[in-house]
Amino acid sequence: MSNESTVKTVVVATVLSVVCSIALAAAVTLLKPIQTENRELEKQRKILAAASILEEGKGSKAEVNKLFAGLERYIVTIDTGDFRKVELSDSFDMRKATKDSARSIKLTGEQDIANIKRRANEADVYVVRNPDGKLDKLVLPVSGYGLWSTMYGYLVVNSDGNTIGGITFTEQGETPGLGGEVDNPKWKALWPGKKIYDADQKVAIHLIKGSVDPSRPEAVHQVDALSGATLTSNGVTHLVQFWTGELGFQKFLGKIREGGI
Repeated sequence: MSNESTVKTVVVATVLSVVCSIALAAAVTLLKPIQTENRELEKQRKILAAASILEEGKGSKAEVNKLFAGLERYIVTIDTGDFRKVELSDSFDMRKATKDSARSIKLTGEQDIANIKRRANEADVYVVRNPDGKLDKLVLPVSGYGLWSTMYGYLVVNSDGNTIGGITFTEQGETPGLGGEVDNPKWKALWPGKKIYDADQKVAIHLIKGSVDPSRPEAVHQVDALSGATLTSNGVTHLVQFWTGELGFQKFLGKIREGGI
């Protein structure tokens, strides 16, 4: 068969394609556990940073694992605020529960201010304790749509069930340099100390255009919006308000204020 044969060219190309496909599939299979482990490590690192346990972006794998092992994990029944302690390794997956009609509810347009379509019946929260065993912080999962993506993260709430201790996003696909600044440590540093609820226990926390005037009484409920990213900023306001509201963790946080955890 001539080296210039069309048939030979097709055969060689086909063999190369098959070999490359097999090699790629093998690589994906072999690398998937490593990728999953790295994602989990980064999630833990962000949670620890938001809870002021670890400096943002710092910590070796061993250090992160050790610090994270000091947290406690609880499953919260969102509609009642009831909770039960589980192991950190418990198999509960809130994202999977959200997609299961038997373990979630479909939100109406009026309810769905965070644009998440469905809300799981249960959520897993992390608890940080002081050395004396008393509650220090709660780490609550939050999610909501921005401009381009559903943003997933955690809102940290102090032991009073009202004061924000931090916020972090573990997944987001917003515009780099604009909405993507939700992951900027300088912006996230604006959140600690802000209050979620007003004197009537209504959700009051929100982002505002421009800079917060600290001399005004409402400043305690306000955070600077992201410059040039109005829709992402609105998305952050909506997701925080949803998850701290009646369809979110409001009942749970009320029980924390009444009797702790």
